[in-house]
Amino acid sequence: MQIIKAVLLLSGTSFMAFMVLKHFGFSTEAMFSAATQVHAKGTAIMAPGGLLSNPIDAISLGLGMMFGTAGLPHILMRFFTVSDAKEARKSVFYATGFIGYFYLLLILVGFGAIVMVGTDPAYRDVNGAIIGGGNMIAVHLAQAVGGNLFLGFISAVAFATILAVVAGLALSGASAVSHDLYACVIRKGQASEKEEMRVSRIATLVIGVLAIILGLMFESQNIAFLSGLVLAIAASVNFPVLFLSMYWKGLTTRGAVIGSMSGLVSAIVLLVLSPAVWVNVLHNEKALFPYSNPALFSMSLAFLGAWLFSVTDTSARAAEERGRYLAQFIRSMTGIGAAGASKH
Repeated sequence: MQIIKAVLLLSGTSFMAFMVLKHFGFSTEAMFSAATQVHAKGTAIMAPGGLLSNPIDAISLGLGMMFGTAGLPHILMRFFTVSDAKEARKSVFYATGFIGYFYLLLILVGFGAIVMVGTDPAYRDVNGAIIGGGNMIAVHLAQAVGGNLFLGFISAVAFATILAVVAGLALSGASAVSHDLYACVIRKGQASEKEEMRVSRIATLVIGVLAIILGLMFESQNIAFLSGLVLAIAASVNFPVLFLSMYWKGLTTRGAVIGSMSGLVSAIVLLVLSPAVWVNVLHNEKALFPYSNPALFSMSLAFLGAWLFSVTDTSARAAEERGRYLAQFIRSMTGIGAAGASKH
């Protein structure tokens, strides 16, 4: 499903970018010039800082996007579903290549939309706003460059993308609650399969209802901004533990769990108190936390929590876990070397 979705998305966006370039005679200079002439901010749209003018917000967003990507499930699976380190590097190389190519296409799509959609009254309502909001810009551009046929294709790809993400999150969330949390932690491995299935169904229902409520609350938020918040949470919860487990022999289970929980709780709390939620969603006058992206602070708390509760863990289990670090590293390198030797 993920591969099919990626092929459709890359193909559709490539065609859209090609048609945008064709509209401007394959001249990026003409495209940028036209965009600055029709946009309300003029040449300011070509300068940095258009999204975030606050340097702390910019650094926090950059950290979240850089390190949060390493904590996303569909990136992590490229490390854990391959045979050896060589295949892992190859998989990540292809993934980052396609992701980078897609980001480059967005430059053409974005500036093309400013001219082809922003100046066309057919895509605006009676109040002059874009029909459907800013998140519908790419869909409108699809109709502008390819007519109703291409509009239907892009809409189908968008639906498939949403379906794949929602299905994956529902399955992983429900299985984590029913098996990891309920069966292993609460019932200590004594839960029956029937009980796990019942908890899984309840968890799926709760996750679905919660997602609908949050979707309605954040309906007016820009999807690009919401993606940055997702990466901020991944950078605060998963990345610190992954990094420390690979490069620090002193990490213990207690430190990893508390560090992840510190990152999760702090990221969510700071997000709720930020202007994005406290002001824009909850309609309070002033945010209690001044920055829109919490990654810089929540990720730091996660590292601090993992380090502090690892170095203060003096239990026998912690000593055993520290002793496994070097042996695990040697086994990993031995396995890679053996795999390479067998190929020769």
